Amino acid sequence: MSHAGDFEFIDSHAALADFCRQLAGAEWIALDTEFLRERTFYPQLCLLQVATPGAIACIDPLAIDDLEPLHALLYDPAITKVLHAARQDMEIFYHLRGAVPAPLFDTQIAAPLLGHADQIGYGNLVRERLGVSLGKAHTRTDWSRRPLSHDQLQYAADDVRYLAELYPAMRDELASRGRLEWLAADFAALAAPETYRMEPTEAWRRNKGAGKLKGAALSVFQSLCAWREAEAQRRDRPRKWLLPDDVMLSLARLKVQSVADLGRVRGLPKGIIERDGEALLALIETARTRRPEPLPAGERPPPLSAGQEAAADLLMGVLRLIAAGNQLNPGVIAGRKAVEQLVRGERELPLLQGWRRAMAGDILLAVLRGERGVRIEQGALRLD
Repeated sequence: MSHAGDFEFIDSHAALADFCRQLAGAEWIALDTEFLRERTFYPQLCLLQVATPGAIACIDPLAIDDLEPLHALLYDPAITKVLHAARQDMEIFYHLRGAVPAPLFDTQIAAPLLGHADQIGYGNLVRERLGVSLGKAHTRTDWSRRPLSHDQLQYAADDVRYLAELYPAMRDELASRGRLEWLAADFAALAAPETYRMEPTEAWRRNKGAGKLKGAALSVFQSLCAWREAEAQRRDRPRKWLLPDDVMLSLARLKVQSVADLGRVRGLPKGIIERDGEALLALIETARTRRPEPLPAGERPPPLSAGQEAAADLLMGVLRLIAAGNQLNPGVIAGRKAVEQLVRGERELPLLQGWRRAMAGDILLAVLRGERGVRIEQGALRLD
């Protein structure tokens, strides 16, 4: 362990155990990670930063074989873990332990309820709330290389230093506005293991190329996506190192029947042809005889009728009214597309989940069903 200004650099099990004992009774901790995944499927954890009001530490997981003291701290259900844009960080822990630390508080998810932009970056949030401008010199750092310089560690420590300042004020302001509980559903979803499970058979649904195909070509594409996902996980290699998206589209459209045919497909890695060519040919042949999984319904919905357009216009007015009353940008709650989906009868929408439903979704549904009225009073829209 070494001290670098006002933070500790921890690179031994003994120092880690001692630090975690100090934090064992904490109500909350600020947490961030530095990782790489350019050459792997799974993110490689390179550094962990932890902060409380009285301590900041950068922990080197590449130098410490046993991280159990830290895991015990992070998975303690009595300690709230505070992060900004936590999903990628949580994916790391899910792959390491098969579970996600909880409970969580994500300042990026919470920020819109306090008037900040949706999906606001950490640097912008720190500047808007604390008046501090963070440096960007080490944004592209290779965090796997050792030794790490003092400037690199200082940069990493700042990611939790200001997070520990942001959280208490944001939490208290949300509580005073009666909005803290609105975030419970969002944070629960963030901590749910199924959020991070990647089933190979579902991989095609995340690929826009599927919408360009039909029939046998779509079936082949779906099978190739599943093969790529499973092999990328097994080999721990980036998906596109195995089969780039455009190559999968070509293989789906072309009637390749031999290894020689594969060799004529532009962009298909030679190593994949040599190692996996026969397996790919068999997969393609089988897939062409199978009915594809249907594409998601409603990808290209029909235009709204005149009456539906009018209903959407009215709901947008109500949405703006609600947003103004809560000192929010209406786009943070929902956009025009979501309102049109609501009018069409769709209900699996972010607008009808979590705090958005509590603030606006239920009201919009009531107006749509005729249970709440609107009127013009002194030139302004009013809700009955």
